[in-house]
Amino acid sequence: MQQWLLDLPRQYKRLVMMAFDAVSLPICLWLAYVLRLSEWFPTFFLENHWPLFPFASLAGVVVFSYNRIYRTVLRYIGSQALFQILKSVLLLSAIIAAAGFFFSIPSVPRSVPVIFGLVALVYVGGTRFLYRHYYHWVVGRMAEQEPIIIYGAGSAGVQLARAVSDSQQYRVVAFVDEDPHLQGDVVNNRRVYPPQELKTLTAKYGVRQVLLAIPSATRQERLTAYEQVAAIGAKVLTVPSMSDIVSGQASIESLREVDIEDLLGRDPVPPQKDLLDKSIRDKVVMVTGAGGSIGSELCRQVLVNGAKKLVMFDSSEFNLYKIEQELTRWLVDNDQGIELVPVLGSVGDLDGLERVIADQKVQTIYHAAAYKHVPMVEHNVFAGVTNNVFGTWNVCECASRNGVERFILVSTDKAVRPTNVMGATKRFAELITQELAARGSKTVFSMVRFGNVLGSSGSVIPLFRKQIAAGGPVTVTHPEITRYFMTISEAALLVIQAGSMAEGGDVFVLDMGSEVRIADMARQMIQLSGYTVKDHDYPQGDIAIKFVGLRPAEKIYEELLIGDDVAETQHPRIMRAVEDKLSTEELTRCLEGLQSAKLKNDEASARKILGDMTIGKSL
Repeated sequence: MQQWLLDLPRQYKRLVMMAFDAVSLPICLWLAYVLRLSEWFPTFFLENHWPLFPFASLAGVVVFSYNRIYRTVLRYIGSQALFQILKSVLLLSAIIAAAGFFFSIPSVPRSVPVIFGLVALVYVGGTRFLYRHYYHWVVGRMAEQEPIIIYGAGSAGVQLARAVSDSQQYRVVAFVDEDPHLQGDVVNNRRVYPPQELKTLTAKYGVRQVLLAIPSATRQERLTAYEQVAAIGAKVLTVPSMSDIVSGQASIESLREVDIEDLLGRDPVPPQKDLLDKSIRDKVVMVTGAGGSIGSELCRQVLVNGAKKLVMFDSSEFNLYKIEQELTRWLVDNDQGIELVPVLGSVGDLDGLERVIADQKVQTIYHAAAYKHVPMVEHNVFAGVTNNVFGTWNVCECASRNGVERFILVSTDKAVRPTNVMGATKRFAELITQELAARGSKTVFSMVRFGNVLGSSGSVIPLFRKQIAAGGPVTVTHPEITRYFMTISEAALLVIQAGSMAEGGDVFVLDMGSEVRIADMARQMIQLSGYTVKDHDYPQGDIAIKFVGLRPAEKIYEELLIGDDVAETQHPRIMRAVEDKLSTEELTRCLEGLQSAKLKNDEASARKILGDMTIGKSL
């Protein structure tokens, strides 16, 4: 309410003061009678003197207007204005005294106009000076709060505004909404403006941050809102979960900057519960690479979807500890009795894998353990071969021998026509999985291929964040380089659903949406952080984007399919590809060749075997 009053145009503030005086001056006259006669409601007052009261209201407004009392800027009121008020009150008292004779009102005590003058002086002067002190107190308090605009005047925006009103850190000065039916309305005492007014509003109120409250918006609508805010140089804020704000579970202190994930994440497709349950519910599930980005999300989804037991397998003690602690807290908070089994080990240890899978009676395996960093594997060929190739072979063999129901390999788009060692080892892992499936094992083998996941440990996004925090430059390898991106949670859910559709040897490819230019992503991340891009068109910008050249064996663009033979599945974002396989003899020969090259430390031979097997030439 106080913000609404402060924001009123000056002419409306004058009307408010006039109305207030018109009501209050008759009360002052009534108090003068009370003080003089020591009665609250004298009978002669009610019968004969009532015409003086509307007259006092009208005369007071006229006298104050004539003496320019309503022209005074109250927040700057001083002694000169007090003198004007004194003159006006004396004149009004004299007019009321004369009015008693004019209206032929009998027995008006001569002291009543004098007492009225004193009461009116206290009221008129006191309220004006009280407002001045109140104004400076409010403005001082508001100066300590960050002014923000809420983008979205729907129910979520209203709930968020209420949460903000309880905060000492922020204050809402306006709403912005695309809906023309809401524009012009007043919501929570704040007007709703069209997005075109953002620049004017930020300048008027000194707004540096805009809060998005559009949970039901599509990805494109979120992107449009972000671009509108970024264009005026304001920082964009959001909350971790709008549902938490609406339910009152989240505090306004949980506000955070909009991440690139919020913009690149696609409109969700609800998961199919039967596919989630088929491989997980009431089963013993094992996740290799459980502490990694994809592996940890798979573990979370395994618990959410009601597994009997979760075996977390990882070679990193720290990562395994982190995910175990997180999931243990989740089980306690949600009163779940799912058994957690953390296993520290390597997929290169065949005997160790055999013991774990047999002892725990594993029914479903999600094989996410792999080295995925392209330059790192390029410089450490045999580490990549050991982990990605022989590690996959070991897990597949153990799964087959121990009657595991389903084995799902988490693959990558870099396995398609690979130009680097990492991609070739992952393609080899796919071929191993297909060959094991062709043996007629009880285990249903399948693989799921997809592109980059947003925010993963090896993603370009954490690197960009560090570079921006350091003041730049942000390094991009090539102006035209593109990549597919998907959120970690969406990728994990699709992997689970794809694995449940497998019949044996299936190659599933996830619909990754549109490719994203990395240079455009870098630009958006700089702007999301509240900075401007420094380039030829804007040399005074904050952070530059520097193109450093492609890394060894890096592609400008990635592919998801080796051939054109692809079929739809029951899920709109999962496709089934039909691709060539290696014979058992060919696979055995390649594995023996890689093992021999490893023993001899012959990197050139290993590269040739990987290249010949995947693209027909040495890497």
